[in-house]
Amino acid sequence: MKTGNWDINVGRFFPIVLCLWTAILCLSAGRPLEAATLVPIDVEIIFLSQKVDLPPALSNIDSVPDDAGLMGARIAIGDNNTTGRFLKHKYSLIEETLAADANVAEAFARLASEGGKVFILDLPASSLDIVRNHAKAGQSLLFNTRATDDRFRSKDCHDFLLHTIPSRAMRTDSLAQYLITKRWKDWLLIVGSRPEDELFAQAIRKSAKKFGADIIKEKKWTGEHDARRTAQTEVPLFTQGIDYDVLMVADEIGDFGDYLMYRTWTPRLVAGTQGLVAKAWGRPIEQWGAAQLQERFLKESNRWMLSRDYAAWAAVRTIGEAVTRTKSGSTEEIRKFIASDKFQLAAFKGRKLSFRTWNGQLRMPVAVMSARSVVAQPPLKGYLHQRTELDTLGLDKPESSCGK
Repeated sequence: MKTGNWDINVGRFFPIVLCLWTAILCLSAGRPLEAATLVPIDVEIIFLSQKVDLPPALSNIDSVPDDAGLMGARIAIGDNNTTGRFLKHKYSLIEETLAADANVAEAFARLASEGGKVFILDLPASSLDIVRNHAKAGQSLLFNTRATDDRFRSKDCHDFLLHTIPSRAMRTDSLAQYLITKRWKDWLLIVGSRPEDELFAQAIRKSAKKFGADIIKEKKWTGEHDARRTAQTEVPLFTQGIDYDVLMVADEIGDFGDYLMYRTWTPRLVAGTQGLVAKAWGRPIEQWGAAQLQERFLKESNRWMLSRDYAAWAAVRTIGEAVTRTKSGSTEEIRKFIASDKFQLAAFKGRKLSFRTWNGQLRMPVAVMSARSVVAQPPLKGYLHQRTELDTLGLDKPESSCGK
C-alpha cells in the first residue's frame, strides 16, 4: 500500500530496512561487507537533561513523564546499533539528568572534560543558553531537542548548535497555513500571563502577518479566577461581542486554554496551544511507517511518544546517519556532513529531512492535529518556496541574523 512517497509497509520492518540500506550503501561504493576492511568506530552520545519546577496547572491529565525525551534517544540508539554492528560501529548513550537548581555550566564542563563531544540537550531555554555560551566551537556538537524559542534560530545561534525540535514559529506557521487554506482569517487572540505565553503570542502575530490573517482583537487572561469553576460563565462574557473565525490561544503550561473550548459565546474553533495544535509528533500520527515507531515506543516505554521524544530520536538518528555515510567518528566530519547537501534523514514524515544551513534547524513537516486525529501536515499545497516548501515553516534565511 502506497501513502505519499513512502511504502508504509516498509515502516513495520524499520530496523531490518536500516541493515539492508547499510549493506546497499557499502556494496554500491564497491566496499564489500568484510570485517577486515571495516574500521571500528565507537560513538558516545551524552543525553543531558534537566528537571524544571513547574507551577501547578489546572489540569494534570497530561502530566510530563520523567523520561520525556530520554526514551526517544534510547530507541534511536537501538536503531543505530542495529545498523552499526554490520559496520563495526558502536553507539552508547550516557544519560545525565540535572536537578532544577543544578549548576548547568559546571555539569557541562565536567562532561566535556571527560571526553564528551556530542550532546543531546533536553534543556529549558535558560540552561541551553548557558551551555551554548560555554561550549567551544569545533569541539562540541550540540542538538537542542527541547527549547522551542525562536531566538535560538534567529540571533542566539552557533554553527555547532542544531535543533531537532520545531520552533514556535514553525508550529504557528503550520496552524496559519491550515487556517488560511480554510479561509478562517479573522482571529481572536487570548494570551496567558506567563513569559512563555507571550513568546507564543509573538509567533502567532508574525504568522498572521506572514500568511494574511487578521487578529481582530487581543485579550489577556489574567488568571484571577479558577477556570475549572468559572469558565462556564466567564468565557462567554470574555468572547461576547467579537466577530471572529478562530480563537487563538497562547497558554503553554495549560492554565486555562482547555477551558475555552465549547464555552465561547459563538460556536468557534479554538487553536494554538490547546484545541487544534501543531506539533512535531503526537499519538495520532500513523502515516509513512510512523505506526511502527509508535508501536515500538509504546512497547518499550508504556506510554505514547511525545515531541521531545521524537526530537531526541531524530537527533540520535542524525548522528547515526552521518557516521554511517562518512565512516568517521570525528565530530567535525559529522557536523560538516550534516550541514552538506548530501545529508538526508528518513524520519517517518513522508519526505527526507535536512538541516537549514544558516540556523541549524531541522526542516520538517509539522502536524496540525486534535487529540485523536491528524487534520493536516503542512507545508500545504500552494505554499511555494525557492528552495523547498519546508522553508515556508519557521524563520526563513532573510528573517534570521544567523549565518551573517
